[in-house]
Amino acid sequence: MLRHKGGSTKERICRLAGRGEVRPEPKVGDLIEIFRPFYRHWAIYVGDGYVVHLAPPSEIAGAGAASIMSTLTEKAVVKKERLDDVVGRDRYQVNNKHDDKYSPLPPGKIVQRAEQLVGQELPYSLPCENCEHFVNELRYGVARSDQVRDAVVAAGIAGVGLAAVGLIGVMFSRNKRQKQ
Repeated sequence: MLRHKGGSTKERICRLAGRGEVRPEPKVGDLIEIFRPFYRHWAIYVGDGYVVHLAPPSEIAGAGAASIMSTLTEKAVVKKERLDDVVGRDRYQVNNKHDDKYSPLPPGKIVQRAEQLVGQELPYSLPCENCEHFVNELRYGVARSDQVRDAVVAAGIAGVGLAAVGLIGVMFSRNKRQKQ
């Protein structure tokens, strides 16, 4: 729902943690990070309350944990939908986090590229062709997903931690046997 405040400034009422909060309307070409349970969904704002996003065919807006199963598919559809419908009951934020590393394409070019893809079925792969890769490619011309990178780093750290615990256990066991 849009409302005008102070004459010309558009603001959007959005749901944030179950309460209404006034937020500035995103700008054309902004990356929208949607906080789903267990993962982040990404879309790109194309104006007039609409976003374009890459969604597995079974993605249901605001589906939360149920939609995580839809990430196991190998195909996804580019959809243009109302931001409020895509967000559902989840919360979101504008997150143009790579503007310091990459120059965003002009907003008109971003919208043109996004809208040309609407309705197309594209390959989908959680590690290399997901919704975050898709929107970063549209905004910056660079497909990347920090969500995947962070998960790989976390898994690596957890693996090293488990290996260290295992090594300590083996050393403790050998030491105990040597004393007997």
